[in-house]
Amino acid sequence: MSKSKSFYLLSLGCSKNTVDSESMAQLLGGAGYKGVADPGKAGVLIVNTCGFIGPAKEESVNALRELAERKKPGQLLIAAGCLSQRYGAELTKQVPGLDGIIGTRRWMDIVDLVRRLRATPHPVPIYHLPDAPVVGSDEKGAVRAAIQGASAYLKIADGCRRPCAFCAIPLIKGTAVSRPIENIVAEAKQLEAMGLKELILIAQDTTDWGHDLGLKDGLSILLEQLAESAPGLKWIRIMYAFPGYVTDRQIETMARLPQVLHYLDMPLQHGHPMTLRRMRRPANIEWVHNTIAKMRAAMPDLAIRSTFIVGYPGETEEEFQALLDFTAELQFDRVGAFTFSFEPGTTSEPLGDPIPPEVKEERKARLMEQQQHISLKKNQAFIGKTLEVLVEGRGDGLSLGRSYRDAPEIDGMVLVEGDLPLGEIVPVRVTGAMAYDLVGTVDTNPARVVSQPIALAA
Repeated sequence: MSKSKSFYLLSLGCSKNTVDSESMAQLLGGAGYKGVADPGKAGVLIVNTCGFIGPAKEESVNALRELAERKKPGQLLIAAGCLSQRYGAELTKQVPGLDGIIGTRRWMDIVDLVRRLRATPHPVPIYHLPDAPVVGSDEKGAVRAAIQGASAYLKIADGCRRPCAFCAIPLIKGTAVSRPIENIVAEAKQLEAMGLKELILIAQDTTDWGHDLGLKDGLSILLEQLAESAPGLKWIRIMYAFPGYVTDRQIETMARLPQVLHYLDMPLQHGHPMTLRRMRRPANIEWVHNTIAKMRAAMPDLAIRSTFIVGYPGETEEEFQALLDFTAELQFDRVGAFTFSFEPGTTSEPLGDPIPPEVKEERKARLMEQQQHISLKKNQAFIGKTLEVLVEGRGDGLSLGRSYRDAPEIDGMVLVEGDLPLGEIVPVRVTGAMAYDLVGTVDTNPARVVSQPIALAA
């Protein structure tokens, strides 16, 4: 195969970006291009950029510059993704040698863009950045999933209609657009046929799926369809639920369907009403307490992950202490913490960035130190119990896997004695606990599995 018919694709940012990268790779492969791991051997160089916060932007620009500096005659360099969508014009100045720019809304035209670049002299980069988001109706046959071992991220929607003041996603991706249910179900069945064990549903807001299709409780409808149509998928995991939109029906559906993991990722962002109002986020703290109580009553083994922003403009020490108290009271299984990143163009821009970086970092450290103790206590409660573990790696007499409590890359791991079969779910008796990870041995009596999945009586 000639070098011009090969591509190198670097994917940066979140799992949603990874899905877009995989979809572009599928389309390029279908057009006769071969993916290579060495950029020096590729005819087309693509960086799927992240533009969510400052450090991610910097990483993306640096990656493009590095490839541009090493670019050889005949190679094409394309900037794709979020940073390209929002800051395409700036990228042309920051990255000399850039040939093409394609954003988040027309990733499905990557093959067309490459062909245009090959056929047309372009002293300046060729832009492919239409304003209107297109989801589901023009995906050109690409499966909207990213496979990692026995797991797959499946994108069910794109864009977001929430008004969060700190977030640039609506500026980058447009409003929320749900993928058709028939597309999602068909792809889940494809993944099932490939022998995958875990399906991870992702979107900017999974709880908003179906709203633009006129559906109420759309996520519950989707979960029921997936469980019925792809029973071979043992685990279905929900990410990125929006507070205030986890309904009673969703709770009942999660509790009733054995395939749906008793795990929910629900970014709450803060625990003080005034801070949340400045963020333009749901500020009803009582709803959070009541909903989590209902969820835990329906699913006693529920694992909840949340993320929080510290150092948001105007956050006083009193407000931060309220966040500490909030997380201590609710005892989340997993917590991620981020320092506020100032983003021009968002509705938080007039607030500026008044809190010093050292204060932000100190607050983040305090929050995570407190959570470390909570996580350790939560993990210690599993000693002597048996968990189903999806095996993802092995070596030196040990295997690595995840339980239902652990989403890939962001949560903990389970270390198991022995070399276990990759991609299989095995019962593991927990023998030790650390702050984020568990240690165990294979349980030769699977009947002793006491945790997820548990199906409650209808």
